Amino acid sequence: MSKIDEVRSAMVAAMKAKDKDTKETLSALLAALKNKAIDKRADLTEEEEVQVILKEIKQTKETLEMTPADRTDIIEECEKRIAVLEQYAPKMMDEAEIKEVIAGVLSGLGIDAPTPKDKGRIMKELMPKVKGKADGKLVNDILTGMMA
Repeated sequence: MSKIDEVRSAMVAAMKAKDKDTKETLSALLAALKNKAIDKRADLTEEEEVQVILKEIKQTKETLEMTPADRTDIIEECEKRIAVLEQYAPKMMDEAEIKEVIAGVLSGLGIDAPTPKDKGRIMKELMPKVKGKADGKLVNDILTGMMA
């Protein structure tokens, strides 16, 4: 069952349960998935579906960051939206798992103590291994922390 079918059936269930927030979030996600498929002119692969979901989560988090603290209605709406979207995203790697992958890449490249000069080479090897499984900003922050 593709993510589109999964989201569509969940949206129908949300409509029957009269859960407006979930229905709106799933409707927007379904539209984003369909638009990506239309742009591609073919069915989406599972990896592409995950990328669309992660992009929606990232956009919602950015909206949340830019929202003034006194706008609790928007903050609440964004938090609910993120909670719904994260149900369809793959489990993200935690900091310990990312450090393990980084250590593997460092030993593969033969680097004992990474320096900022090596960062480009390391990221080039590292990102394909964690793509879709970890936030790129978090990976970058962890790697930078290991260099200090």
